[in-house]
Amino acid sequence: MFEIIGKTNIDFMGKRYLTFAVSGLLALLGLVAFIQIARGAANLSIDFTGGAAIQLRFERPISTEQARKALDAGGLSHAELQEFVGENKLLVRLKTDATPEEKITERVMEAFKTGVPDNPVVVESSSFIGPTIGAQLRQDALLAIMLSIAGIILYISARFELRFGVAAAIAMVHDVLAVLALFYVLNKEITLLVMTALLTLAGYSLTDKVVVFDRIREHLRLRRRDTIATIINTAINQVLSRTIVTSLTVVLVLIPLVLVGGEVLHDFALALLWGVVIGTYSSVFVASPLLLVLPGGVGRLLAKRA
Repeated sequence: MFEIIGKTNIDFMGKRYLTFAVSGLLALLGLVAFIQIARGAANLSIDFTGGAAIQLRFERPISTEQARKALDAGGLSHAELQEFVGENKLLVRLKTDATPEEKITERVMEAFKTGVPDNPVVVESSSFIGPTIGAQLRQDALLAIMLSIAGIILYISARFELRFGVAAAIAMVHDVLAVLALFYVLNKEITLLVMTALLTLAGYSLTDKVVVFDRIREHLRLRRRDTIATIINTAINQVLSRTIVTSLTVVLVLIPLVLVGGEVLHDFALALLWGVVIGTYSSVFVASPLLLVLPGGVGRLLAKRA
């Protein structure tokens, strides 16, 4: 594999307390975001709060800027807009838990008839998500994340041992919370696509950590005279170039999606981009150092090597 850096000899374990402090701050902020999401108090999409989705077809093309001005003038400034490339269609999504579907559709139609009277519009379809369904979707999304964490603990424990599984699970929770922290600070909307990105991130993060853990386990068998910290440092330095190259290939794909991928894909790609960066960081500075500090970890490792 192509190496962008040569052989390194970095003392990663010596920096673990500093990186633990940074990670703790990210996790704390992410935990606040997680609690707010669970309470329904964060910036949630209509998938989780309830609302209406109305698909419109115009006689001529209409830009999102024109549509936004028309909706703002009609008192619907909180609407989300999605264009259909190559078609004169627009999807309007509005958060509401009290307005009937027929009434909100009439308000949207009236706003466009007044704001763009020279471009006739018809309703192709409309749907309404009630607050009860939205709350259920929110609970199901959080449950899916927790189940994925439990699955990771079982998988890593079976492949390595329980301590490795716990370390990987803690690091993955850290990665998910770091993404939630970013979206919470930026007041980005939490959608089903963002939740999908979090589950995708969990799989990517796990793959990266398995590579590092494999090398650590290999050295535990071969380098019996070295300290645990030295073994972990050596293993990380040996896979560092591979880890960076692998992450960069994903980042190079995600950056264009963030910049020019459109409104629909932007937040999804942003969650993945930040998640890949944090996931790579946590493989080195969270998951691996945890093998040193977890209760009984060093003693069991030493006993296994004896």
